Amino acid sequence: MQWVEVSIQTTHAATEAVADVFHSLGAGGVVIEDPLLLNTLRTSGTWELCDIPEQENTEIVVVTAYFPDDSELHDRLASVEEEMTAIEGRIGSCRFGNTCFRTISETDWENEWKQFFHTTRITEHIVIKPTWEEYEAEPDDKVIELDPGMAFGTGTHHTTGMCMRRLEKVIEPGMTVFDVGTGSGILSIAAAKLGAKYVKAIDIDATAVKVARENVANNYLSSVIEVAKGDLLHATEGKADVIIANIIADIIIMLLPDILGKLNKDGVFLASGIISDRLEDVTEAAKNNGLYVEAVDTQGGWVVMQMRREE
Repeated sequence: MQWVEVSIQTTHAATEAVADVFHSLGAGGVVIEDPLLLNTLRTSGTWELCDIPEQENTEIVVVTAYFPDDSELHDRLASVEEEMTAIEGRIGSCRFGNTCFRTISETDWENEWKQFFHTTRITEHIVIKPTWEEYEAEPDDKVIELDPGMAFGTGTHHTTGMCMRRLEKVIEPGMTVFDVGTGSGILSIAAAKLGAKYVKAIDIDATAVKVARENVANNYLSSVIEVAKGDLLHATEGKADVIIANIIADIIIMLLPDILGKLNKDGVFLASGIISDRLEDVTEAAKNNGLYVEAVDTQGGWVVMQMRREE
């Protein structure tokens, strides 16, 4: 299958909005190349980035999407330009240069980035291991075998790492978890490895659902994690002890009115994928929907919020 790679160079402030445009138009995958994140990872000692030089220009973030080369491509690309014009109308100029296009095969896309993704310790106990690498686990390690394919989520982004650290604090054996916008399934797998009894992983993108199911199977967790195609919480039944949404601020705000009806009395909602500038917006929306924010973690300009129902 042929894909068209669409890349936009933008500011840190507009990164979330640009990624949201790509997601909303049905991109088969979205990659964010953040030079600040790369520099942080290079100096952290947790990711093998010796083959990547230090990023000198840290002001430009490259957001890249992959669209199938089909009959809908022309309309999608036209919509990208319309939406970008609308974004600049709201926040001012936020693009550097022109939108770039490249036609590639699915095999090229899936394999091109593997040279940058290596075994990484994300938390004290959770280790992300690409399926193509070997790793000798420590006695207390919880190793996640991962091949993201064309779905978002390798664990190396701040949002995912912060979510995992929060999951280590809140997951208890026997819990039920809903993972909204599961992507590669990485957070669902982490929840199951930490002791969750049942996890429902949901994504609106069919490619993500396929990839997540494969990753769940590779970790021998198909009896614990159910992966389904669906829109936000609409594909879930019953209530959960923990709900995870590592998406973007605007989608989390849309999700908030449904959280109380899906969360057990003492349950926790973990919201991530939020840039720091949107923390106040999400906090206000949470309050308006009967939730209070009991903890906020920040890293690299991103936040994860831990919420509970107001007593």
